[in-house]
Amino acid sequence: MRLRSLGCLVLAVIVAAELALSADAERLKNAELTLTEMAAVSDKGVPPELFKKAKCLAIVPSVRQAALGVGGKYGKGYLSCRRASGGWSAPGAIGITGGSVGLQIGGSATDVLMLVMNDQGMEHLLSSKFTVGAEASVAAGPVGRDASAQTDITLTAEILAWSRSRGAFVGIALEGATLSEDSTENKALYGKDISNKEIVRGDIAVPAIAQSFIAALSKY
Repeated sequence: MRLRSLGCLVLAVIVAAELALSADAERLKNAELTLTEMAAVSDKGVPPELFKKAKCLAIVPSVRQAALGVGGKYGKGYLSCRRASGGWSAPGAIGITGGSVGLQIGGSATDVLMLVMNDQGMEHLLSSKFTVGAEASVAAGPVGRDASAQTDITLTAEILAWSRSRGAFVGIALEGATLSEDSTENKALYGKDISNKEIVRGDIAVPAIAQSFIAALSKY
């Protein structure tokens, strides 16, 4: 009986590990799809010139609303930063939470894309946790091929942000949202405890499960 119970426990652990791996793969695939669709070169996408200037990028697919006594919003995603060589780093995992930050339109799940435009914004993004607005300046990103109409915003904001919900694609300010490092996801990806700063600034190879995501990012 004891051996049977131990066997059931081991099986449960294996199944849980496999489910976690599948969840990672699905989230990375969703992040890749979100990137591809939101960064499409069109009059409704993120201006291509902003991608060229960006120091880092963060994608959080399917930010959802929850009500556990108090309403809130929550999502998980990934970040990557440009290396000195010009290529993109291996991905680090992040989470986003917020109470009333306008992450949703019409109550549906929302995709969020952020571009970090300077070194100060990068330091905030790579910290273990920071609050948008209080610790980093974030502005609603302009939409379309030509961002010249909002030159002042793109030059002064540390981070530019966009959201997509039910086909609507808009810039958002994300005021009050909190971005934090997802250490559990990083450990699942890399098999050890590792911070986003170590991933981005170290010579860390892209995990096989994340190569398709980084390949898609490398187009921008």
